[in-house]
Amino acid sequence: MGISLLLALTASLAYVPIAPTMADKTITLTGHDLSIEQIVQVARYGAKVAVSPEAQQREADNYGLLLEAAAEGVPVYWFNRGAGDQRETVMFEGDPSSPENQAKIERMQMQSFRYGPFAGFGPEVQDEEIVRAMMVVRANAMTFNAPSPQLAQMLLDFLNRRITPVVQSRGTLGEGDLAQLLNVAGAMVGTGEVYYRGVRMPAAKALTQAGLKPIQPFAADDNALTSSDAYATGQAALVVNDARHALEWADLIYSMDLNGMNSSITPLSLVVQCDRPGLWLNWDAARVLDMLKGSYLFDADAARIIQDPESLRASSIRQASAWDEWSALNDAVLFQANSSDHNPAVHVGLGPEDSWELATPQMLKFYVKGGPHSHGQHGYIVSNANWDPYPMANKLENFIIGLANMDVAVMLRIDRFSSPFFTVVKATDVLPAAAGHFVGYTPVALQQEIQSLTNPVAPFGSAIVGTVEDLQAQTLIKVQRARQAVGTTMDLLAHDLLEASLWLDVRKAQDPRRQFGRAPTAAWTALRSKVPLAANSWGTAAGSDATIAASFVRSTDPASFYPTALPARGSEGAPPAAPGSCGIQRH
Repeated sequence: MGISLLLALTASLAYVPIAPTMADKTITLTGHDLSIEQIVQVARYGAKVAVSPEAQQREADNYGLLLEAAAEGVPVYWFNRGAGDQRETVMFEGDPSSPENQAKIERMQMQSFRYGPFAGFGPEVQDEEIVRAMMVVRANAMTFNAPSPQLAQMLLDFLNRRITPVVQSRGTLGEGDLAQLLNVAGAMVGTGEVYYRGVRMPAAKALTQAGLKPIQPFAADDNALTSSDAYATGQAALVVNDARHALEWADLIYSMDLNGMNSSITPLSLVVQCDRPGLWLNWDAARVLDMLKGSYLFDADAARIIQDPESLRASSIRQASAWDEWSALNDAVLFQANSSDHNPAVHVGLGPEDSWELATPQMLKFYVKGGPHSHGQHGYIVSNANWDPYPMANKLENFIIGLANMDVAVMLRIDRFSSPFFTVVKATDVLPAAAGHFVGYTPVALQQEIQSLTNPVAPFGSAIVGTVEDLQAQTLIKVQRARQAVGTTMDLLAHDLLEASLWLDVRKAQDPRRQFGRAPTAAWTALRSKVPLAANSWGTAAGSDATIAASFVRSTDPASFYPTALPARGSEGAPPAAPGSCGIQRH
């Protein structure tokens, strides 16, 4: 077996294809309102995409303005001028559609696209959803740019026919994901390799099987496709989606922990919440309190201690704070995915009369008066730094820190169940089958792993590409850390779920009349169908209890037990509205 064939086989075995369960659904891209849920539907579940008529027209108008700019002699970065340290190099002069210029531009563009498979550095991206997330984010924001019609259509065809290029995971500095999008470019002209419906093959073969022909890129297509942070943004959207899942589980499992500890629910009460009228603090406390409605915790119990360990008392505060950071990250990712991160900026319709700086000699250098290519429309095409991916890059790190501060409480409350000082009884004294339950070191190990991710990536700039590109955002490192933090949090929550479920068994054995609330009971019952409680048993042929629980947490939507309605905006820190009510909405 040849080395290249062996490498391809190894990569194929490790590849994680999507499950296209939403292939009959179509998401319409407008450039303005792509949601996290829609990105996930396309990336993870194979939903198809279309571009709205308005967005199609915007792309067409921008493309016409680009061609007209060159025809009028307006200098355009990365088109009739070079890119990076070649920014003052004249690539061609005059009308791009003249026979001489058209042949030259097509030759340059094809050379750039054919280089695509060799850009970046391995290992290859093994998750199909990551590449699809990158492509749908790029397709949405590219409606603000000037792609040729054939480029714009091929990107949609790749998504809709499930042609997923082989993409190298490294080679981006998180400020312009050029390498990864060049990998996509190569496949568009039939070079390199792709996964067609999950099967690896040469790109040319996949295009043929899908009924497509390689494109002939034109104008500034290499720029239109690659000048973007879509690789990081797509992954950040997956983080936001999965992090919401984790936070929903954290609240639900916390309600189970409180039942298991026979806790005092006073920290969640209106008495306490009136003292700190904060949007997310009050919302999370009310949410967990509502989960507990009907629980025995609201009945008098002489054995219930007056105050729990702080890890239980403060969990709602830590979780609310993580929700707060999640909300900020969610907003930042939506902003990034629904605005242009492209250089140069192309804007049809703006003129010198629209703002004072547009009428200055410097800005008029980049004014396109309008002509045949643009159908008489005027506008500006100017260089910029829009691919600097802030504020998203900052919010990724902020969220990791908020999540880690939640997770330390999760880890500690797991441990507190081992102490009769807090539980009052030993589990085995009530339930002999609990003898087979052993927590061990794993929750601490998982929390340490999360803790190691909290140190921010040090700001750094390296003067590269002839010292022109001297600032890097390192967004890829930040988003990969966030993905790891969320994934490890899910594992930690699985251990918390096991511990909480054991103690629900204990409390039920103490008094079969006890109730835990609808949502905690439903989650407990669902887990027990996967992980029955049995003496001296640590798992089954399907895996350890912890492994099965981790799979359960990942694959089960916590909203099926308790739906999440996010709080209304605009009331953060608002003072109480009236005595007694505190202005706090309760479930």
